Amino acid sequence: MGALKEEYKEHYTYEDYRQWEGDWELIDGIACAMAPAPMRKHQGLAVQMTVELANASQDCQECEVLAEVDYKINEDTVLKPDVVLTCGETHDAYLTKAPEIVVEVISPSTALRDERYKFAIYEMERVKYYVLVYPDALVAKVYKNVGGQFEKEGDFALESYRFDESRCPVTVDFERVFRRYRKG
Repeated sequence: MGALKEEYKEHYTYEDYRQWEGDWELIDGIACAMAPAPMRKHQGLAVQMTVELANASQDCQECEVLAEVDYKINEDTVLKPDVVLTCGETHDAYLTKAPEIVVEVISPSTALRDERYKFAIYEMERVKYYVLVYPDALVAKVYKNVGGQFEKEGDFALESYRFDESRCPVTVDFERVFRRYRKG
């Protein structure tokens, strides 16, 4: 993020962020506009991931699945993941603890941010699992945090994956997530 930070002179905080209209993220004090409303396929895949995680975790009373919630890392970094599974969160306005699972559906306009900057932030914050969903390829890349570093678990398109190190172990059937969007 250092190179990006050097290009900008303005530095914003959470208090500034709260005043803005529209959808934004704040990374190291830099305001990052969210893309216009995602395409239907992007939204559909985010909903499918939400449904899969919600159904799989319905018996877990300490965890919940949320979509597009603010995750306040610190006063100058606030992210808005597409989907999270979070456990033991007590704050009402935003997330304060690292989610167990973060899902980002990749858009061309946000790919760099999701694959590089947010990847590094989620890794540093020790999010247990980071899932990048690629709508065009109909594949999900799953990363697991091992000792503070994300390790790729694999690419999933027709398989299921069990997030077994979550406080609420859940299984996601990626064939079902992508089914509606497969041709033929």
